[in-house]
Amino acid sequence: MSVVVNTSKPAPSAPLLADLSGVSARRRNKNAMMTALMGVSVAVIGILLALVLGTVVRKGWSIVAGEFPQWFTKDIQLSPRRPGPGMKAAIVGTIVATATATVIAVPLGIAGAIYLNEYGKRSLFARSLRFLTSVMAGVPSIVMGLFIYVFWVVPRGVDGLNGFSGALALACLMLPIVVRSTEEMLRLVPQNLRDASLALGATASRTTLTVVIPKAAPGIISGSLLAVARAAGETAPLIFTIGAAKHTNWNPFSGTNTSLSLQIYANAKESFPTAQERAWGAALTLIVLAFVFTFVARSLSARLSKGGES
Repeated sequence: MSVVVNTSKPAPSAPLLADLSGVSARRRNKNAMMTALMGVSVAVIGILLALVLGTVVRKGWSIVAGEFPQWFTKDIQLSPRRPGPGMKAAIVGTIVATATATVIAVPLGIAGAIYLNEYGKRSLFARSLRFLTSVMAGVPSIVMGLFIYVFWVVPRGVDGLNGFSGALALACLMLPIVVRSTEEMLRLVPQNLRDASLALGATASRTTLTVVIPKAAPGIISGSLLAVARAAGETAPLIFTIGAAKHTNWNPFSGTNTSLSLQIYANAKESFPTAQERAWGAALTLIVLAFVFTFVARSLSARLSKGGES
């Protein structure tokens, strides 16, 4: 005698189907609403960005293109009322201060993030460092400038006003950004990659250097780029630390210097049309410089990503 077992599932009842269709409709409506809100947000941001870029290009293009290449090869005019080009000193000062701050902040920030994520983890010291990093990230830039001015510039007098002092202030602003972004990128590296490397006999330091960091390198570069972009456009910390200069100075350790952001601030507050025009030209130059840095960093990040996948 054979027994037949009915394995077919009972058909859902009509009320259950109605409830499911209602939930699905609500989800579709919420998804459509959030998609529309995100689209509107992107459109608003795009319009504002286009207005800013369009205004800067329209007002700054006349002096940059009209006085090319003297705009990039001549020093700044001594008097703001004098017409004529010249922003070489500010361009060089921006590059020198930002590059020096990058050399200081990026290695320290990456090393700190490696300790927090790979070694310190949830220890008391690591939690304290994370808290201090969060505090530093929220400190206004002018406070960083005053801090370096009091503890570094004042004890050295006039000799303390140089590009290196400005770089120290910028490095203090860059450091928490590099630490936080690098730590987040290290957290995204799968734990099984670390376990596999350790199982093959590699030490923790070798695993970090040869497995974890190469995998997180594109994200680390992007975070460092964000810090560099903020440093390049800062004005307040440089007012107290870098001094004022009209001539090109490639030496960050000797002599006063200037930057594009300082020239924008100094010329924009003047009432002379020549100074106003020079401020717009400096703003356009700073945007182009930031775009070049971004393009180079993105290209390097994409190349590292392809190298890691292969």
